[in-house]
Amino acid sequence: MLETTMHPNSVQELSPLPAHWHSLAHAFVHQARSQPRSLALADSSGLSLTYHDTLLRSIALANILHKRLGSAERVGVLLPPSVGAVLVNLALTMLGRIPVNLNYTSSQNTFNHYLSQCEFDQIITSRRIIERFPFDSTARYLLAERLRQDASIFLKAISWSEADLVPENLLGHIFAGLRNSDDRLDETAAILFTAGSTGDAKGVMLTHRNILTNVHAIQQQARLSEREFVLGVVPFFHSFGFTLTLWAVLALGHAAVYHYDPRDCRRIGNLAEKHKPTVLFCTPTIMRTYLRRSKKEQFESIKICILGGEKVKPALAHDLERELGITPLEGYGLTETSPVVSCNVPGRVVLKDGTEIAGTKLGTVGLPLPGTAIRIVDADSGQEKKTLEEGLIEVNGPQVMKGYLNNVEATDRVIHNGWFRTGDLGFIDEDGFLTISGRLSQFSKIAGEMVPHLKVEREIVRIAECEEQNVSVTSVPDDNRGERLIVLYSSGKLKKSPEEIVSILSSEKVIPALWIPNPRDFIEVDELPVLSTGKLDLREIRNIACRRTI
Repeated sequence: MLETTMHPNSVQELSPLPAHWHSLAHAFVHQARSQPRSLALADSSGLSLTYHDTLLRSIALANILHKRLGSAERVGVLLPPSVGAVLVNLALTMLGRIPVNLNYTSSQNTFNHYLSQCEFDQIITSRRIIERFPFDSTARYLLAERLRQDASIFLKAISWSEADLVPENLLGHIFAGLRNSDDRLDETAAILFTAGSTGDAKGVMLTHRNILTNVHAIQQQARLSEREFVLGVVPFFHSFGFTLTLWAVLALGHAAVYHYDPRDCRRIGNLAEKHKPTVLFCTPTIMRTYLRRSKKEQFESIKICILGGEKVKPALAHDLERELGITPLEGYGLTETSPVVSCNVPGRVVLKDGTEIAGTKLGTVGLPLPGTAIRIVDADSGQEKKTLEEGLIEVNGPQVMKGYLNNVEATDRVIHNGWFRTGDLGFIDEDGFLTISGRLSQFSKIAGEMVPHLKVEREIVRIAECEEQNVSVTSVPDDNRGERLIVLYSSGKLKKSPEEIVSILSSEKVIPALWIPNPRDFIEVDELPVLSTGKLDLREIRNIACRRTI
């Protein structure tokens, strides 16, 4: 709980965590024992489990894995969103092991990086995944199909007795992850890797406290009901999916239905129509696909839709409301903040001075979560900025990560006295709403002036009448002005030539002349490189620009 550094824009303090939340595993077991017959999990395979079923199966799997894993502290998980993936994460957490959910759509080089960083020798996956994504792995695969075969009658009987007969406060004598310990909350609960869009992916160590306080703050700010039904489509290797569609569901006693492919609009639409979910956590990129292939009536049960991971464009928000009847609420977070920092919420909120205002402002990423402080500082001097002044966003709160795995130097660069340096630029308005204006890495210093790539991109997209994903502005070193802008664009997607675009930019004077790229610095490519999350791969885009301008 922040006391002296609490920013005045915070709506409310974070209430204490529930007394039984000693760890993620404790939070789940308490829910399972409290509402054993309530639906907990379902997925597109047709599998459906109550909380009692989920507890019994996760305990059985924990008993199987205990024999298979030996002394391994970290264990890789290579599974898509599904009931099985939830059970694996639960079982590992009960054993006191650290699950590392890996991006199964990554490149071989990135996969090798995961292995070298985590130094684990076992990965839990399925036959279908390794057939579709055949990585060369130095770690041994434990196939989920074979693990199920290890469930003997004797093991099932033992697991049943543990799930049904052993008192909750004694389960810690059997499973290390359920031991009552004062420092359990501050132990590492999971490792998630950053996307690596501007550099090598870094392993982020998140504690039980990080994740649970984020879940608790979201519940407090969004005012979720006691029994929400979540549509889970974001992979668990994404912090948004891991915290909000896995642990928020289990810790708060909600239910969820999962599908392994977030872009499978037909199946997801059918799942939504069948299960009537009330909450959808998603990314703008994924939601854009639903616009084209889903029906409005399939999503009519959704009452809260929080989008994060990237900027929600006004056109997308308008189209979602018109075509699907969904009013998106934009939020902001990072892997390093477990992930949520701020979000818009439905209805009205009361500010700390007693003023009542709408909980949503279009174009912003909302108010800070309870217990979260946000400040805007000068990127060079660190001097704190005033209201409405743009600068570097820093965050202080219980959701800030423990640190980067095996990288104290990188951790020290971004965390100072509890304040996490996000690398994002933005400003706070008079009501405390945060607006994101871009990444610090998406600015160039040209002739001493900071030039925002995104603002230049926006004007080029407008004039060229193309989709945002078809244009990217980056920069390369320049002997005369420090840097110069380079525009990469997808072949055949621009409706005007680079010369026409530059001419219009110059005549309209919407942006300064210094920001306008030279027509010779427009580079046509077959297709802009993207990450598995759907975001543009800014690192590779800059590499292409450097190679093509030598």
